[in-house]
Amino acid sequence: MQFIVESCDGVARAGRLVLARAVVETPAFMPVGTQASVKAISQAELEEIGFRLILANTYHLSLRPGPDVLRTMGGIHTFMAWPHAVLTDSGGYQAFSLAHNVRLSDEGVNFRSHLDGKSHFFSPQSTIELERAIGADIIMPLDDCAPYPASAERLRAGLERTHRWLSECRRIWLEQPNNQVLFGIVQGGVDEKLRTESAQFVAELDLPGYAIGGLSVGEPIEYFVPALVAATSHLPASKPRYLMGVGSIPEILDAVAAGVDLFDCVLPTRNARNGQVFTSRGKINVRNARHATSQDSLDNNCRCKVCQRYSLGYIRHLHKQREILGVMLTTYHNLYFMFHFMQALRSAIVSGRFSTFRRHWQKVFRDGLVGDD
Repeated sequence: MQFIVESCDGVARAGRLVLARAVVETPAFMPVGTQASVKAISQAELEEIGFRLILANTYHLSLRPGPDVLRTMGGIHTFMAWPHAVLTDSGGYQAFSLAHNVRLSDEGVNFRSHLDGKSHFFSPQSTIELERAIGADIIMPLDDCAPYPASAERLRAGLERTHRWLSECRRIWLEQPNNQVLFGIVQGGVDEKLRTESAQFVAELDLPGYAIGGLSVGEPIEYFVPALVAATSHLPASKPRYLMGVGSIPEILDAVAAGVDLFDCVLPTRNARNGQVFTSRGKINVRNARHATSQDSLDNNCRCKVCQRYSLGYIRHLHKQREILGVMLTTYHNLYFMFHFMQALRSAIVSGRFSTFRRHWQKVFRDGLVGDD
């Protein structure tokens, strides 16, 4: 892997991430394909939009189809007919999101499967072995994502556990890199001192890239940026920085202003399935009755194939009737919007217009200029 910072506007930077299977211009957004599929859109359409890096999940793929199937099929790229790059999360976030099915210890995470109740133990060793079977290009270590709010004792325990697991994952990865690159994960909740401590520890391991986990998990917005900056300011400027699980426009802009390069989130696809689309004038709920006879497109400023062909009134009808096509169309549009938004953001950095760009889009998406409530 190679990462080149090509331009900066303040701390915001435009770069190029070169992987064996893809070249990704940053800042970049990764669609989430948890189970080797981005919901309601085909791989060909993801390519058509321009995506070259997507995310899959080690925990879910370990349950279905399982590592043996993935090995036999030649890894995730062949299995899902995706010749470009894949990043796999480790399952650490599932230990947070599925907490009622989890028992945490210093040795690892014991999951009670949400599918059949069977027990599955994830350790640093087994996590790396699973990610080798999956064959992802970028792999993540097992980590402990503390909830918000959490006590000082819980945050400290999670931090130390994350650091021990990362050191073990790094050792195991280095024994057999397999053309995969390992990113370290910074934790610490909203405690700025812990974030700084974690970033400094992770940076000393000299990994190919770094991720910031455990943010956008319910903390008040005023805590988000200080905790993020406390991490990014102590991570190497020459390595890519990835903010895990963040996909709202205001948060992406705040994070890019803090020097973040990569993002992933289910937000664009999940919202699309619930009838909410992202547009140049804000968020719109296509199921709103006022759109029943609209002959406008979802966004008159959008050049995606959905907006060029279908009316808002028709797409509303599809959603109200629960037609699969409606979900497919809004999913395609939202991911097209995200890809081209990130391209425009990158151009703003290169041309020295990031501050103006940021103010405009934060006003559209945060300060009330929203198409529908």
